Parts: sequence; structure tokens; C-alpha cells
Amino acid sequence: MASSLHSNNTQICPNPTALNGGSAADGKSQISKKPRLYADPPPLFTPSDIISEFSHHDPDVARINNGSFGCCPSSVLSAQNQLQLQWLRQPDNFYFNQLQPKIIQSRTIIKDIINADHVDEVSIVDNATTAAAIVLQQIAWGFAEGKFCRGDAAVMLHYAYGSVKKSVEAYVTRAGGCVIEVPLPFPVSSVDEIVKEFRQALRRGKQNGRKVRLAVIDHVTSMPTVVIPVKELVTICREEGVDQVFVDAAHGIGCVDVDMKQIGADFYTSNLHKWFFCPPSVAFLYCKKSTNNSDLHHPVVSHEYGNGLAIESAWIGTRDYSSYLVVPKVLEFINRFEGGIEGIKKRNHEYVVEMGQMLVKAWGTRLGCPPEMCSSMVMVGLPACLGISSDHDALELRTCLRDKFGVEVPIYYRPPKDGEEGGVVTGYARISYQVYNKVEDYYKFRDAINQLVDNAFTCASLPIS
Repeated sequence: MASSLHSNNTQICPNPTALNGGSAADGKSQISKKPRLYADPPPLFTPSDIISEFSHHDPDVARINNGSFGCCPSSVLSAQNQLQLQWLRQPDNFYFNQLQPKIIQSRTIIKDIINADHVDEVSIVDNATTAAAIVLQQIAWGFAEGKFCRGDAAVMLHYAYGSVKKSVEAYVTRAGGCVIEVPLPFPVSSVDEIVKEFRQALRRGKQNGRKVRLAVIDHVTSMPTVVIPVKELVTICREEGVDQVFVDAAHGIGCVDVDMKQIGADFYTSNLHKWFFCPPSVAFLYCKKSTNNSDLHHPVVSHEYGNGLAIESAWIGTRDYSSYLVVPKVLEFINRFEGGIEGIKKRNHEYVVEMGQMLVKAWGTRLGCPPEMCSSMVMVGLPACLGISSDHDALELRTCLRDKFGVEVPIYYRPPKDGEEGGVVTGYARISYQVYNKVEDYYKFRDAINQLVDNAFTCASLPIS
């Protein structure tokens, strides 16, 4: 197959005309002006620079799963180590004179990138799971203090991330709220399917005089992965009188377009360690200034309680805050790519779709959604003859690919629908593309699956663990 990807990673030096197209997020995107650290643009990375930045990756593994844990370049890790040593050398000086100004600097950069109105709208927290707990804790208090009626609803997607589902159970269901899940088809054929199901779920949430107190909307679902039309769904929430909208965008920043003014949600969170090159773990939580945020608090209560969420989150006791502080260094790294973060997003999307199409052609299957509903990840149908018939099979096949073939990729089990007969694709792989990937990673995956098929492998032959 002729491919625009090469082992020296041509993503670093793309065709400049390719930078002006649309991205996988809602609508078309133009390369926008983002904050830079230099008056003059820094020198662009060369292929050898990229190899050096990610030389700590295991060279024997085809790492096509950036979506799970992200990646962090060596230059950023080095900056993090220097910050850690500064703290250890003189922690009192660092605490009193450096920590908070550096956190504000990181928050300011994030505020500019996401097009928020004010730095006070941006808090830095551990991860998107912590951000979800902050928002959902407020909803639980609303029930406990009698602001909401027992049975009032929270609406979320069926494919919401597992830990967020557990958080909704812990904070909303336990407090007396009713949780309405939006069933989404998979594979997905169009945005209209999602919009239709979402409208119906909101109507169910308002039955019998109930009110929908919160809508939790993924920007990019995790498994299976699909870009959700968040701007349209937020607009529908406003039309239907939903109290508050929380966008869980664990895969947001660096992967899809993230613009707070355009999206219009009350709350929006995204990890910075998945697609924004920060070390683990760090995320931001945006809280719209017009929303009543006085009841928003970090779940870990410390000395700053009551001083506003951003201040509370900036000190939750003695711990390593270095991942919060390297955002300026990350921005420096990103701006050494043609087009900055917008260029990275666009090329990652194009390349992951190209690799996905190569794989489904090789296996005679299909993608899990149209290319325009993909981000930097895409679901790729696996050959039906592999016999994936449970979540356990999917996990065991993933382990087999890791241990025997050196391929790291998540596998999703999609149960057959009523009426579907034999030969149906029940297993999908979620492949990612990030700047360190090369075409050989995806050929290695293709060849591993082909070898399993040629050997008449089925998941039933895997040892029971």
C-alpha cells in the first residue's frame, strides 16, 4: 500500500497546504493563533529530534495505544525533573515563592488555548476523574440540601467512561437522583443517530414532572471511540431546560477542537497527559464564570477550602505538583511542529484514518464510524473468525498481542444484535496515532492478526486465566 507515512515520521514535515483543512471535531477548523513562548518561531523538529524525544519508549513494542496513557517527551520529563529537584533542594522557598505563580502561569496558558474568558475559570487537577468528582459532588449536595427533588435526573451516554459511571452512581444515584443513559449504536453511521437518541433520553428524564439537573456528555468516547457532536448536544440541553452541562473530554485537548465559547458547556474537563504531552497525571477543569460555582470544591479538603476551586486545587497538601508546572515547556515542545497543536491534531487524524482504512481493507472489515467522526483514534473491525465472544476474550486477545507479538492495542467486544447471524464482526481494535508513531507499527499489528488467522486461531483456544 502506498502511504504518506514513513519510518522517519514524515508527520514532522507535512505538506503545508494540508494544514488548512477541517479536523475531526465539530465542523471545520482553521489553524488558530495559539500562545507561543517566543517572539520568533522556534526551529521545527527534525525526524531525528522526534526519535530522540521518545527514545525512552520500548523499541520492541508497536505502541498504537496513545489514548490510554498518553506520552511525554524527554525534554518535558527533564524539565519536570528539574522542578522536582528544586522542591527537594529548598521546599519552603519553592512553596512560598514559586509554586503558586508557576501554577497560575500554567492555568493562563490553558485559558488561552481553550478560549476561556478568564483564568479564574480554569483549575488544574489530577485527572478527568477528579474533575468529574468535583462536578458530581456539587450535584449530590443539591439533593442532600433539598435544592433538587428526589428522582430528578442526570443524563449521560451509555458509552461514558467507566470511572465516570461509577462516580455518577456514587454521587447522584446514592443521593436520590435518577440516571438516564443515552443508548448509542455501534458501529455509528452518522451524527444524526446520536442527536436523535440524546433528545429522546432528555424527554425520558423530564417525564412525570422531573427536572434534568445535569447532562454528562463525552467529547470523545473512550471505548468504542467516537467524536460526539458536543456543541449541538449542549444547544439541545439549553433548549430543553437542563440545569447544567458537564463535558467529559478526557481525550479533548490536543485531540479535537476545544473552544469554550463555541462549546458553551458549564463545565469541561480534559486530561493534559493523554494528547497534550504532559507527564502523568494532570488535567484542567473549566467552570463557566456565569455558572454559580460557590458550591464547587475539591474533594480533598485542605487549608485553601473556601477560597475558590482554582485555589483549593492548587494546594491539597504536600505532594508532587511538577506535572502541573510543565505546561510552558509542553507548549514550547508543541510549537516546534508545523502548525503547532492544530497541525498535530490534523495530521494525527489523517494518519489514523489512513492506517485504519489500510487495516480494514486487509481484513475485509469496516471502521466503527465515518472518518469525520474520528479523532486521533479510530475503531477497526477485526476478522470475525477470531471468535471474540466476550469482554474476557477481548482482554485475553489484547494480552496475546502484547506478549507474543509486541503490539499494544485495546480490543473492544461488540455483542451481536438481535437477528444478526454468523460472520458478524464482534471485535474492534482502537488504534491511536501520535507524533512518535510510524507506519511499521500498524503493519506489525496487521501481520500479527494475519498470522493468527492463518493459524486458525480463535479466542476459544486461549488458556483460561
